[in-house]
Amino acid sequence: MSVSLDKAVTSRLTVSGQKFEILVDPNKALEFKKGANIDMSEILAYPAIYRDVRTTDMVPEKDLQKTFGTTDVFKIAAKIIKEGELQLTTEQRRQMVEQKKTQIATLISKRGINPQTNTPHPPQRVLNAMDQAGVNIDPLIDAELQIDKIIKAIKLILPIKFEKVVLQIKIPPQFSGKVYPILKTAGNVQQEQWLNDGSLQVNIEMLAGMQEEIFQKISGITHGSFESKIIKKEAI
Repeated sequence: MSVSLDKAVTSRLTVSGQKFEILVDPNKALEFKKGANIDMSEILAYPAIYRDVRTTDMVPEKDLQKTFGTTDVFKIAAKIIKEGELQLTTEQRRQMVEQKKTQIATLISKRGINPQTNTPHPPQRVLNAMDQAGVNIDPLIDAELQIDKIIKAIKLILPIKFEKVVLQIKIPPQFSGKVYPILKTAGNVQQEQWLNDGSLQVNIEMLAGMQEEIFQKISGITHGSFESKIIKKEAI
């Protein structure tokens, strides 16, 4: 095995109250957990399944067979990494926290607006508010599940509100075909109509904070040649 025992970390899976542990390379195990195709021989520090890696108490083969339906260490190790907990290094955790923070800030920026200007807060401004509020980010929990508590914390620092709008957008005929796929994925299309001159008119519901991004995409295709107006606005 090419993995140093000194640098290896524990990956653990609990099944029916029983612990199954392995020693793995922290970086390769994390990549494997994310979906990378890495040979298990490059991940395991030692080809064994333990009850407790600290005491080197190995799991008997009969217990492996009963729990996993196999005694193949590599197959069992793959399941432990994919479905279990992976002990992260300090640097890995720091990087994952930063990535999750950026993801959350981007989502909040897209969904919320500054009530003073009715425009989205840039992601960096949201990040600054998150730092100022001292919010805790869990790198292993989905960003969507952490947004609500973070919004509550940063509202004390950053004026922000969330609205839905229904926009009516009219695209000239020469650009309608290229813009149509963008509109279909921008929100909930409530009504679409091809006008007599070939123009496309669409009523679409979306988060107010998404307007600027969508307008930029449409403008890039139409060179600014389109019409839009808000026909409904609702706080959420």
